[in-house]
Amino acid sequence: MWSDMFIQLLIGAIMLGGIYGLLGLGYGIIYKTSGLMSFAQGEILMIGAFLGYTFFKLFHLPFIVALLATMVIMFLFGFLFEKTIIRTILGRGGTAIHVVVAAIIWTSEIQQFPPIFNVEYLEFGMVKVAPESISGIVVALGCMVLLHLFMNNTKLGTAMRAAAQDSSAANVCGINVSFAKGLSWAISSALAAVSGIIIGPVYGVYMLLGALIGLKGFAAAVIGGYGNMYGAILGGLIIGVIETMAAGYLSSSYKDFIAFSVFIVFLVLKPTGIFNEKIIES
Repeated sequence: MWSDMFIQLLIGAIMLGGIYGLLGLGYGIIYKTSGLMSFAQGEILMIGAFLGYTFFKLFHLPFIVALLATMVIMFLFGFLFEKTIIRTILGRGGTAIHVVVAAIIWTSEIQQFPPIFNVEYLEFGMVKVAPESISGIVVALGCMVLLHLFMNNTKLGTAMRAAAQDSSAANVCGINVSFAKGLSWAISSALAAVSGIIIGPVYGVYMLLGALIGLKGFAAAVIGGYGNMYGAILGGLIIGVIETMAAGYLSSSYKDFIAFSVFIVFLVLKPTGIFNEKIIES
């Protein structure tokens, strides 16, 4: 039935939207805290997917343990990445480094991420849904809620928001702005790693996994209002729904074209996004 197909597509769209939203959150956190537009999220997603694959398939760790271990490692990686590479080659790029290192460690072949669950799909009446899609939605939603609580209900979160609004004033108030910038990269890296583990069982794990997904995460951030946390989530859901429905009811050949067309329309007609986020002026 049409309604069954729609529900199946919608669940997949929400999962994809959650991934784009997590990446968009990472882009926005870095931009708000440091004023930098990082385009490394896709590559960091790829590294996170490979780490999750290694822990889950090669080390045979339970999935939740593999997920947490990957998040911790990528959190530390992001912090150190900002303190070392970003500060020394700022303005020169360098994301290709991630791909070269990953190719040396894991090879350039596509790696099949093993199924997380023992069942192929869950049945809800006539609707069949892959359990990985449900778990992906739950994990993405959980990360968004935790990030919201962290940013609004902790001293560190408050310090990060203060540093983002006015770094000079934050320094005067005793806030370690340098630490806040490192923390923003750490959080964004952990979010990208989560996205990689969510998408790994669906797409497999390979060198260019994060290339297109990273661009769509960026599009999600722009559509919602670049730097706006809630806008990134909404933008991710918009991109996810549009491309999934286009693939389901038109053709998978058009889904990327339609998704990026919406992105371009926002860039031209409403560059401040849905939440009217203003660009930081230097």
